[in-house]
Amino acid sequence: MSHAHSHENTVPRPALILAGALVATTLALTGLVRAGVLSREAVPAVERAKTGVVAAEVRNLVFIDRADGAVVVRDADDDATLAVLIGENDGGGFVRGVMRGMARERRMNGIGPAAPFELTQWENGSLTLRDPATGRSIELGSFGATNRAAFARFLDGTAAKENQA
Repeated sequence: MSHAHSHENTVPRPALILAGALVATTLALTGLVRAGVLSREAVPAVERAKTGVVAAEVRNLVFIDRADGAVVVRDADDDATLAVLIGENDGGGFVRGVMRGMARERRMNGIGPAAPFELTQWENGSLTLRDPATGRSIELGSFGATNRAAFARFLDGTAAKENQA
């Protein structure tokens, strides 16, 4: 009985060449950024400060988890309920996901949920959610127009004013 077997390469040679070229290009670009030949990606807060972009509107928000899984969004300044987000179709899924990450950061730093978050609409149209308690901020426009709108509605008055159920 023969124990001979084939050691033939099963990955096509052009695919290996392209994969190698991709790795080489990535390493070259990384080296060029580190050497200062190519500029790094802009940090939105730094770019706004450089160009003098100021806040057009700021709203302090508190997000409260209810036992039924809904998220209550309240204005921290006047305690008005802006929305009760129940499902995925009302933007609640994205809001819950973002707030879960922010709450995790607070827990890791030993900070409770009471401090409000700042939702800022900038003159240039960008939208930022910032946690003053941890210093973390999220540029909401980078998640697409639909997800950005899930938060933007808390600024422009289109959020339904609901009584806390």
